[in-house]
Formats: sequence, C-alpha cells, structure tokens
Amino acid sequence: MTAGGNAVRTERPGAIGSGDDFSMFTFDVQGRCLRERCQVSGGEVAGILVAVFWAILVSFLAVALARLAQTLRATTKLVADVTEQAVPLLADASSAVRSAQTQIDRVDAIASDVQEVTSNASALSSTVASTFGGPLVKVAAFGYGVRRAISRKAGPETEDMPAKPSRRTVIVGRTVPSARQRKRDNRNKRD
Repeated sequence: MTAGGNAVRTERPGAIGSGDDFSMFTFDVQGRCLRERCQVSGGEVAGILVAVFWAILVSFLAVALARLAQTLRATTKLVADVTEQAVPLLADASSAVRSAQTQIDRVDAIASDVQEVTSNASALSSTVASTFGGPLVKVAAFGYGVRRAISRKAGPETEDMPAKPSRRTVIVGRTVPSARQRKRDNRNKRD
C-alpha cells in the first residue's frame, strides 16, 4: 500500500484524490505528512494584494474608458447633427441680412429724396412769402387806411365813445428771429 493506503491512487498518477494534485504535501511510507503547508511570507502576501489591487484598478479604468468612448461617440453625433442644422440656418440668416441691407438702401434713398423735397418746399414757401407777402401787406395797410379815413369822415369822436386802440401790424409770412435762433443759424452756416 502507498501513502494514502489506496492502490488506485498509485496506479493512476494525477487522478483526483491522488497525492499528485496536492504538491505542497509530501507523505512518507507510513502516511505521515513530512511537510505541512508551505509558509507564505509577508512580501508574498503584499505582492498578491498589489496584484489584486491592480486588477481591480485596470477593471475600473476599462469601464471608465468604455463610457468615455460612448460619450465621445454621442458628442460626435451631436456635433454632426448641429452642423447639419446650422448650415441651412446660416444660409437663411445671410439671405435675410442681404434683404435687410437692400431695404435699408431703399429707405436711405427715400429719406434723401424727402430731405430734398423738404428743402425745395422751404425755399418755395420763402419765395412765395417774399413775392406775395409784401404786396399783400401793402394792400392790407391800404385797406386799413381807407377804413380809418371813412370812419373819421363818418363822425368825430365823442367823449362818450373813446377811440379804439390801434392794432399791431403783422407781416404775414415773416418772423423776426430770436437772438438764440440767430446764433444757431450762424453756427450752422460756419459748419
């Protein structure tokens, strides 16, 4: 009989339950164990712990990198979608700006025409006032003088009826500019 006392174990080396699968145990002829379990040093335990730690760390890093890769794929897809939508919007915005510029040019032309018409109307009104204003004032003054003369001939003033206060003569279409207005006009002429 052999170390285990079983003939099957010796005939078939490496079989389950044979002494070959427990390499850390050695038996003598009577079946006593010559060497107990092997002693593991502190350095070997530390090495095993470091190896386990590194295996866990590598696993976490692999998971983190996989998630980062998914995030980058999603970001790439998002940027591509935004680009697809932004290009037509930019084209529409560009055409809108061109249209607005055309409208602004038209409004500018209209504004300059209105300014020219206003200056022409102002010149025309001053011409009409100077042409017809003087003679009309003279006709009005003549009419006033005639009325006054007729009213004096009609009857002398009595003590019961006081004389009417005289009216101020107004020249139609002419105004006397104030001192401020004259200064402002002189400044505008210099500029």
